[in-house]
Amino acid sequence: MLTSLPAMLYHPCYSELDLPAQHRYPITKYQALYQQLLSIGVPVSAFSLSTPISSQQLAQVHCPHYILSLQDGSILPKAMRRIGFPWSEQLFQRSLCSLGGTLQTAQAALKQGIALHLSGGYHHAFYNEGSGFCLFNDLVVAAKTLLTQEVDKILIIDLDVHQGDGSAAMLADEPRIISCSIHCEKNFPYYKQQSDWDVGVAKDCSDNDYLQTVLQSVQTLINWHQPDLVLYDAGVDIHQRDELGLLSISTAALYQRDLLVLQCCVDNAIPVAAVIGGGYQRNVDALVQLHLQLFKAAFTLCGSHFASKIET
Repeated sequence: MLTSLPAMLYHPCYSELDLPAQHRYPITKYQALYQQLLSIGVPVSAFSLSTPISSQQLAQVHCPHYILSLQDGSILPKAMRRIGFPWSEQLFQRSLCSLGGTLQTAQAALKQGIALHLSGGYHHAFYNEGSGFCLFNDLVVAAKTLLTQEVDKILIIDLDVHQGDGSAAMLADEPRIISCSIHCEKNFPYYKQQSDWDVGVAKDCSDNDYLQTVLQSVQTLINWHQPDLVLYDAGVDIHQRDELGLLSISTAALYQRDLLVLQCCVDNAIPVAAVIGGGYQRNVDALVQLHLQLFKAAFTLCGSHFASKIET
């Protein structure tokens, strides 16, 4: 049953990470997104505070030795360079909180129909190593944790511009979690993994062709698998102004993409939990406007007047 607002999860620590000057990762976007939602009138009470998962919970999905190396700082410098962040205890704790937030978002979706996480989408993390700004894979951790509870089949729809290679590898032997990645073919990672459903989009793909690809893929996967839950990675790095994306998708098409994914889930009475995923612009205000398209789509489906306060 949809309520007037989707469930929303957030924690201030998402943007509380000391990074070197000019670091490529837009760490302030999480707080800026939260503040922008408050500025259009979304009440503070609409947000739940994420709580971290424990290292013990994490060890049910990721390699215990890898977890410990990140916890105590013994991880090799080469491994941290592959991740793309300098090591810190702050980074480790932030990651635990973000993973907990995605799990809570999925649990909230099961109760409310639509739930949104103001973080998440760390799909480049593998079982025993991180990559591409991802320490641990929140999507896989949430999915595998929920399989031990009331959920029998989960569909991960990953529409970040980069392939969800870590998710694909970690789920290769788990038929109850379906991995779908629609990404730019000629982009990171260079070596692709095999998802259950992969579509490599060409750099010159038009808005219409992209939306048709997404719609056909989502409808097909829902019809085939009839999942109990959808986890949706709504990365905005497909946008034409993204500095790492290589695609040319417009803001209007970004909104239509998010709306059609959520609509397909609602039409089929499937709970959907969305994470905001990637997006790389040095202009954080412009980047936040792109992430807001997911919230506009969810507000629209929930019948909330806040949808009209977000520009497309």
